[in-house]
Amino acid sequence: MSRTPKSEWVVDALELHERALIRYASWLLGDLDSARDVVQETFLRLCREDPHRIGDHLAAWLFTVCRNLAIDARKKAARSTPLTSADVAVECDLEARHDARETLDHVLEILVTLPRNQREVVHLRFQGGLSYRDISDVTGLSVGNVGFLLHTAVRAIRSRVSAETTGADHGYSSHQPERSEVDRVRAGRTRRG
Repeated sequence: MSRTPKSEWVVDALELHERALIRYASWLLGDLDSARDVVQETFLRLCREDPHRIGDHLAAWLFTVCRNLAIDARKKAARSTPLTSADVAVECDLEARHDARETLDHVLEILVTLPRNQREVVHLRFQGGLSYRDISDVTGLSVGNVGFLLHTAVRAIRSRVSAETTGADHGYSSHQPERSEVDRVRAGRTRRG
């Protein structure tokens, strides 16, 4: 039995995006079996779509449909679970050094403390490999907002890791914009004087 161009398109999409979609749906739902069901339904819907209508936006389309189905499934289940390090699929080299694993676990612990919208864009960017535009399409946020959320999340993680490693508090928070050097100097003068 030979494949049609459309069936090849679906099979190629499945091979390219299935694992990332399962990780994303699993993160959203907190349950691997439910995530697989959602991803299966996502690809069933892809089978009914016209490849020309989706065009170059296949990844964004898949993640959007997957996200919407996962949110619907979560509403039906009437539960919402927080992100834990067990929920995040991390590809880790088995021979990686122990301290690298500890650092990763620590970053995941910090990630849990970030607001949900920051966690979602970090997950889509670094686990899903989506561009800012694709994340914007999936979440409905502007590209600028996606960039801001990613920047804020990465800065907060970097700051906390640095502060805990060196014992210094840089005053960064995932909820506050970074203070400028001028503001820090002024604050220092106020405390001294």
